Amino acid sequence: MAKGHRSQIKRERNAQKDTRPSAKLSYARVSVQKACFVLDAIRGKDVNTALGILAYNPRYASSIIKKLLESAIANAENNNGMNKDNLYIAACYADKGPTMKRIRPRAQGRAYRIEKRMSHITIVLDER
Repeated sequence: MAKGHRSQIKRERNAQKDTRPSAKLSYARVSVQKACFVLDAIRGKDVNTALGILAYNPRYASSIIKKLLESAIANAENNNGMNKDNLYIAACYADKGPTMKRIRPRAQGRAYRIEKRMSHITIVLDER
């Protein structure tokens, strides 16, 4: 086959693919900054500790991230056959998503823009 053949390119790309279990939530209605406060608290911790932190964190983003972490744990157990007790959070990050732009009427016919930000949150697990 030629060096740039489509099947060969796909084979090389799949060989470099990350096989760690993960879960991703796209278009979460929380800003990146607010999600990162919660993600910083659980980064590097084992999953049982992280679930405890998220259960008692008062921020709105913690409820979203808790659900996402439970999904990542289920992916690790069902798809990769990993044990829940050995898992820890290898990486977690929030990327910027699209912004909904809304208008707020103000005095004297002016209009202020309200930006409702979204984020894409990713959690990657690994085994100790």
